[in-house]
Amino acid sequence: MRWQGQRIDETDAQALPGMENRTGFLRTVTTPEFAGMTFHEVLAKSALNHVPGPSKMPFNWTVNPYRGCSHACVYCFARGTHTYLDLDAGRDFDSQIVVKVNVVETLEKELRRGSWKHETVALGTNTDPYQRAEGRYRLMPGIIGALADSGTPFSVLTKGTLIRRDIPVLVDAAARVPVDVQLSIAMFDETLREAIEHGAPSTQARLDTVRALSDAGFRVGVFLMPILPHLTDSVDAIDGALRRIKEAGADHVIYGALHLRAGVKPWFLQWLSQHRPDLLSSYRVLYPGSAAEAPKDYRRWLARRVKPLIRMHGLEARHSDDRPLRRSMSAPAEPVTNAMPLWLFEQPAAEPAAPSRFGAPRAPEPMPTLF
Repeated sequence: MRWQGQRIDETDAQALPGMENRTGFLRTVTTPEFAGMTFHEVLAKSALNHVPGPSKMPFNWTVNPYRGCSHACVYCFARGTHTYLDLDAGRDFDSQIVVKVNVVETLEKELRRGSWKHETVALGTNTDPYQRAEGRYRLMPGIIGALADSGTPFSVLTKGTLIRRDIPVLVDAAARVPVDVQLSIAMFDETLREAIEHGAPSTQARLDTVRALSDAGFRVGVFLMPILPHLTDSVDAIDGALRRIKEAGADHVIYGALHLRAGVKPWFLQWLSQHRPDLLSSYRVLYPGSAAEAPKDYRRWLARRVKPLIRMHGLEARHSDDRPLRRSMSAPAEPVTNAMPLWLFEQPAAEPAAPSRFGAPRAPEPMPTLF
């Protein structure tokens, strides 16, 4: 196990930056204030992470002060990264949190380099920078300040309502550099939210945070993703979500279907087998084998459903696939056409209404027969 190789006279080139040897390992902390959680405090050798060239992300640089996330979202795409530490992508990801305690000082040094080109830095791309650990370690004000002081634009994506603590810091930064702020809000049925992202703040608390940020002058974006097939993709669910997002003062919405990488798929399917076993076979067809994305036909069907509703609510229509690539900057959008007959996606439900574990009974949503 890589954690056992943290000896002064031994290095591990594959270990997390700052944990190659004992000089980078500070201590492991547990505290009654965060029952059930363990914090592994490390010294990071670098703070700025360069996004690999082949990535489709629209930014080149990220900063992640934490690894692992107490929000415990079953569908989180970053779960697989915990296996690099010989920890599992399930419970360990939720409770064994790596904290880069020197990230601010390291970032300040890197931003002072003559080679730094002041490209946009994304915060919250791997695990949430405003998860519960931030309440203890308070790393984000220093990170925000370092970026603004150096003239570096940045974006923040979070589920955490703790960002409200830093609104004055963000306002000050926005007076000097471009700052983009986004809230991730995917579940608008509170019973479902508690089951699938039980460590995250409530939906209403996040909507209140959108309002607070909007009132502070930010054009707040909301990530309505992942949209879960058969669970959150009905017209009523999407329409209700967009109405509440608009009422909270959001400027625009980015949406996308569930993405199941190899590291998260087993945990999500395990959750599904416990909470919605009736949908397990459908998901195995939607995400067969090593497939991470929902089928293109489903994503096109979803676009036809979501985009008119976004327009109706006066929110700028965006999709996660529509964001420009870093190098092409203006990659042409894929045309939305039907590779399958439209009636396959809209045939009437043949089954009677069935009780739902998450909310009141409702009729099955019309979906393609192949799902």
